[in-house]
Amino acid sequence: MGECEDAEEYRCWEELLPDALGLIFRNLPLQEVLTVVPRVCKSWGRVVAGPYCWQEIDIEEWSQQQSKPEQIGRMVEMLVGRSGGSCRRISVSGLPCDPLLSFIGDRARALRALEIPRSEISDSIVETVAPRLSNVTFLDISSCTKIGARALEAFGKHCKSLVGLRRVMHPIDLVDKECQHDEAHAIARSMPKLRHLEMGYMLIRTEAVAEILGQCRDLKFLDLRGCWAVDDKLLRERHPGLRVLGPRVEDCYENTYWEECSDYSDDDSSIYSWEFMDDVDGYYAVGSDDEAIWDDGQGLENLEVRFYGGGFSESLAGFDWPPSP
Repeated sequence: MGECEDAEEYRCWEELLPDALGLIFRNLPLQEVLTVVPRVCKSWGRVVAGPYCWQEIDIEEWSQQQSKPEQIGRMVEMLVGRSGGSCRRISVSGLPCDPLLSFIGDRARALRALEIPRSEISDSIVETVAPRLSNVTFLDISSCTKIGARALEAFGKHCKSLVGLRRVMHPIDLVDKECQHDEAHAIARSMPKLRHLEMGYMLIRTEAVAEILGQCRDLKFLDLRGCWAVDDKLLRERHPGLRVLGPRVEDCYENTYWEECSDYSDDDSSIYSWEFMDDVDGYYAVGSDDEAIWDDGQGLENLEVRFYGGGFSESLAGFDWPPSP
């Protein structure tokens, strides 16, 4: 009896199937997955180095705190590379250059949610990469100031199943713009299946929104906070089944459409800050039997992960919803 009880209490966690371990590790903070889990045993290290943990890559909070664009690039390349083409969601703030979007397009063909606010991508790269992102159903390109109607039309043309779009701006993003009716027209013309649309602070008027509603007949939610030239009462009268938020700014809409409809939502709300250093590569290589795990070029080369508590930095406060005038 005693032996049976001892056997029941003992669990060979390292012998779990890799996909089961991946599901467990996805519930841990990213910092621990990359720095603590690989040190436990070889089998756990292999799981972290493989695709099992990376069907969903959410590094938005970490990337918001980065001052060096190359750090974001290296992290994206490492994690997307590890996913082995199985990644369904990528959430990162501030992609620093066009080649990174091209890299995602090449390595993440199964992607369903692409969330890249504040990214430095161009219309031309979107037109090139969008055909490779045909499975995307939710897109966040908020405050991507270097793209416009051309990029929106490219996404709409090639992402035939797109049902959620977030194109939220900040007044600072629009200082040099007079209007964004061309973007509204691109949405209306190329994204007929939209059910969820966030257009906060875009420079649009009632007629531009009416065009979208005339073409996007499945639309259920429309966020117009900060769009002061839009007559929301008229829209509500014409479309009684539509939930319209704004133009007045009364609260902060935080839940993404992806979180509402996805089976792969991330409940972890921790905030990370990471630093790339030059003195820690030896921890995984020198004197370690699992050096081969990192030989694929996607290892933690010159990478140190540090955790800081607290919230977003003051420099990011400007992205929050400004108060109503």
